[in-house]
Amino acid sequence: MRLLRFIPIQLTIFLILGVLIGNWDNLPMYIPLGLTFACLGFLVFAFLKKRRPDSISFGLIVALTSFSIGVLAISLSNTTATADHYSQHNFQNRKEWRLKVTDVLKPSRFSSRYIVKVQALDQQIASGKILLNLVNDSLQPAFEVDNELLIFSKLTEIRPPLNPHQFNYKTYMAQMGIDHQLRVSKGAFLLKKGTSTLNGKAAYLRNLIKKKLQEAHFGPKELSIIQALLLGERNDLSEQTYNDYKNAGAVHILAVSGLHIGILLLLLQFLLSPLERLPKGKTLKLLVTVLLLWVFAFLAGMSASVVRAVSMFSFVAYALYLNRPSNTFNILALSMFFILLVDARLLFHIGFQMSYAAVFAIVWCYPLLQKLLIPKNFILKKIWQLLSVSIAAQLGVLPISLFYFHQFPGLFFVSNLLIVPFLGIVLGMGILVIVLVLFDSLPTFVANSYGFLISAMNRIISWIADQEAFIFQNISFDVPQVFLSYLIIIALITTAVKGSFKSVASLLFLLIVFQSWVLYRHYETQQKEAFIITHRTGNTLLLQQSGTTLLQLTSDSTQVGTIAKDYAITERTSENSYRSIPNSFTWGSKRVVLVDSTGVYPMALEQVDYLILTQSPKIHLARAVDSLKPKMIIADGSNYSNAIARWRATCKKQKLPFHYTGEKGAYFLDQDSD
Repeated sequence: MRLLRFIPIQLTIFLILGVLIGNWDNLPMYIPLGLTFACLGFLVFAFLKKRRPDSISFGLIVALTSFSIGVLAISLSNTTATADHYSQHNFQNRKEWRLKVTDVLKPSRFSSRYIVKVQALDQQIASGKILLNLVNDSLQPAFEVDNELLIFSKLTEIRPPLNPHQFNYKTYMAQMGIDHQLRVSKGAFLLKKGTSTLNGKAAYLRNLIKKKLQEAHFGPKELSIIQALLLGERNDLSEQTYNDYKNAGAVHILAVSGLHIGILLLLLQFLLSPLERLPKGKTLKLLVTVLLLWVFAFLAGMSASVVRAVSMFSFVAYALYLNRPSNTFNILALSMFFILLVDARLLFHIGFQMSYAAVFAIVWCYPLLQKLLIPKNFILKKIWQLLSVSIAAQLGVLPISLFYFHQFPGLFFVSNLLIVPFLGIVLGMGILVIVLVLFDSLPTFVANSYGFLISAMNRIISWIADQEAFIFQNISFDVPQVFLSYLIIIALITTAVKGSFKSVASLLFLLIVFQSWVLYRHYETQQKEAFIITHRTGNTLLLQQSGTTLLQLTSDSTQVGTIAKDYAITERTSENSYRSIPNSFTWGSKRVVLVDSTGVYPMALEQVDYLILTQSPKIHLARAVDSLKPKMIIADGSNYSNAIARWRATCKKQKLPFHYTGEKGAYFLDQDSD
């Protein structure tokens, strides 16, 4: 690809490689620091010796320097290594924590959630970020950004998922530099409002706007969409509304991201075009455009996704100012380079990956798609332009979307064709509505018109989402498929443009490699045998995989959640069925006995390998152990906590291994003989 010849793109690729290697192997700080200084020294030496920039030796030094900077950047993002980080103190027991609220997260059914910054631990200065879970209490007021709290509690680790292949909240929070949490039911004491920060001022303005919008009497569904579109606030979105937008392939509309900032940039480019007539007008237009983009970022709460998108499109605005098409790729690469320098962990955020994948795809593919078809009719031309943008963006994010979400909305082009052309109007009118409500000057007809517009958009999305035949779900997709898919997309577009033998051969070769990998994974699935005692609160669910068949053994098939579905997608099983749970069975060479609420168990003539306790059976465990002589006792999530405590004590006394799925996660039975 000619794009790889651009130096900013090369530097960014090596920086990304450095970030990946540094994240994979957590090196001591002195190694990346020493390597970076050494590379910079060699770079200065090569420059003083007037080495040619296009020489191999100079290029290798530059590449190694960019790589080492990437390793250093991800190492510096690991704040736990700093001397005042709370992890460097004794925090194992109940401690006095002085905290400052930095972000208000979407609440769960049982608790409000906040990201807080540690200010002091037992009156000693400390740093770091933790997750605060505050049990819902009508007497406990909600906290706001910049509130300072005093809490006496014990810090705990954020736990990984208890069942295989479920969403890993621990990893998700670790990407934000958060490894621990505080759970507080009472006793959280609000010290004071706290020193005002830029993030706090943005949160205050956002809350004020939300209050004013509520007073404007928008419907609850329309209000939640307005808050998501303009304020980046999705806490009030219903699950049904979110699923409709996801199934229609328009979920990106609900997050203030690259799409919104890109449309806003185009609006500003159009509205500020008269400035070009002034002396130095183009430069003035650039400055005003970038300033207004950052004002919108402040309005939307200065969240990480908004700041990232505005940073990226500030560079894009500069590329438009230069008016050189090739520079767009360079500027985008430079924006990624500098954003990762500030926070290397963003590379692992889904939003970051999808934003840049979509923008790079649009910048590269859109002009090529326009050359494939040139309608003469004005309306058809505009429709093809919109479709080209939609197809290019979808090509860019498709592999990532399949990897994370395992579904593909077949009617994405319909939703984008019907919604995106009017999104500029929706955003522009929304900003006008916000300005007017802040000054208490919103006319009723404007509010009603905007509410009708949002309602119409919701109805269109709901209709598209109802066409379930076009929603392809439960698609298994892994990391090798993601990389191979991008190579296939690149080869496919190159073949469509050039049509050379080399490009066709490359495309066919990649398709063969992709299909070979799929066949290999299918073969692996066919050979796999697994039996899993999962954790499901209030229910018993056992999974038995035999090749591509997944059997669900459960006491209540209506209360299995997504455990089996998540497992089936990742393990590529194609057939799912239900069966009642037997009280005794064999798994390979192992004998398994299950005791449920009836408390009945067979009198074994031979030793039992696994004893599974479900539905809180009222049995004398010591007598059952004497009778069955199990080698391992397992209790699932259907048991009461007091029963778990009794059984744990009995097993400790009997010196028997005891596994509770609510603490240690799902248990995989071993079928081989000892």
